[in-house]
Amino acid sequence: MTVAADSATGAASLVQSVDWLAIAPPVIAASVALLVLVADLFTGERHKPLLGYGAVAGLVAALAMLVPLRAGDRSTFCLTGGAQACSYTADHFALVIQALVLGGALLTALLSIGDTRKLPAGEFWFLLLSSAAGAALLPAARDLATLVVALEVASLPAFALVGIKRGDRRSSEAALKFFLSSVVATAVMLLGVSFVYATTGTMHLTEIAARLDDVPGRFSTLAEAGVVLTLVGFAFKTAAAPFHFWVPDTYVGAPLPIAAYLSVVGKAVGFSGLILVTVIGFPSYADVWGPALAVLAALTMTVGNVAALRQNTTRARSAVRLLAWSSVGQAGYLLVPIAAAAYSSDAQIGSTVAYALMYAVVNLGAFAVAALVARSRPGNRLSDYRGLYATRPLAALAMGFFLLCLAGLPPGIIGLFAKVTVFSSAVDAGLGWLAVVMAVNVVIALYYYLRWTAALFSAPEPAPASEEAPKAPAHRIPAPLTLAIALTAVAGITLSGAPQLILRFATLSLF
Repeated sequence: MTVAADSATGAASLVQSVDWLAIAPPVIAASVALLVLVADLFTGERHKPLLGYGAVAGLVAALAMLVPLRAGDRSTFCLTGGAQACSYTADHFALVIQALVLGGALLTALLSIGDTRKLPAGEFWFLLLSSAAGAALLPAARDLATLVVALEVASLPAFALVGIKRGDRRSSEAALKFFLSSVVATAVMLLGVSFVYATTGTMHLTEIAARLDDVPGRFSTLAEAGVVLTLVGFAFKTAAAPFHFWVPDTYVGAPLPIAAYLSVVGKAVGFSGLILVTVIGFPSYADVWGPALAVLAALTMTVGNVAALRQNTTRARSAVRLLAWSSVGQAGYLLVPIAAAAYSSDAQIGSTVAYALMYAVVNLGAFAVAALVARSRPGNRLSDYRGLYATRPLAALAMGFFLLCLAGLPPGIIGLFAKVTVFSSAVDAGLGWLAVVMAVNVVIALYYYLRWTAALFSAPEPAPASEEAPKAPAHRIPAPLTLAIALTAVAGITLSGAPQLILRFATLSLF
């Protein structure tokens, strides 16, 4: 009888409690995704736009559920034994990244409403919400299994979203490139995860950190290989060179709102995973991943900025292609504080998160204006933006502000302060050479950002005398698209009016 009672008690102790409030943001996004998919079966063509508004409402609800969690002190799915390890933690880092990815998905949804007439509405909104749910789950994950699952839940719907334009050869090709390269990176990462598990016997990041400090000598090479291979998978998601080759073609072939989504939410997913495995899981191997990430940062920012510099202004979709290469360059800046954390302290991570918030706001705004221009000029060439101020002055002013923020020039004060925090993190960590490389790249980027900004306010090119200039058809701008541009512009201006928030945020303890 006693043995049976003890057995029952032991079995009961294995049951983990679930904090439903802590996991509410990703659960709401996933639940609304299923509701939208089912509702699509009973919705006529006339009422398909209502699905988009339902998706927007779901994302707003998911964002609202972050407010009760603002204390950052909730965890769930914790081990019931003596070890204090949890699989899901809603700390300040998780909440900030969840706000970023859900806000980015919300702006993507606003860009997509009215632009999905030729796309299968139910599938589109289901895939977008499913990817957002995975992206919201990942920053709160605290074990390798949950990290991998969240990463794939965020990525797999993105493959389908890139290729959702049926019958479009460019879209299908972009989806195939994105899928094949991502599958290879995931396979490499899973191999690394298996090596780490083999040497430590656990999946929880805090437990891995403790056990990697005392790896037997015969397993040290296996552990180092596991650390490096795990980082490769996340480096691909961040579009770090040389794992960046999928970015330009994928952004150009995808629907424009999805390109915006990948540039912000996809990047946030990769960087949050990279931060978790390095700072929390592998701190004892900082001498391995620190120099590697520093070299990747220098290579990534250089490749991205030089390629953006070489874009032909008259090439079809050159505006999106430049934004794609620009996002690669920005990924290099985001890697700098993570590399610096290996040489100084975890506090450097605040600089990456602060820069990511600035980049998310202004880059989504730039894509929103690009979506506006594409409605009348589907070619979306850089030359199509020449003289935009004469026809759409508010859109031109907004685009100019976004580009100056990305360049780090006034009046985009928020971009300047964000770059200063990243630069300071490299200097404080003793990475002087990386700070010099960053300074050179910032100067290179100034050229193409300023060239595009100047074109917005230049006189339109006159049509040849022998040809009558065709009149562009008038297009009614959807209210959600106008709202997306307005929201990003207001957020950018507000942050530029209080740049000390970035400096304060960069020094905030997020873990």
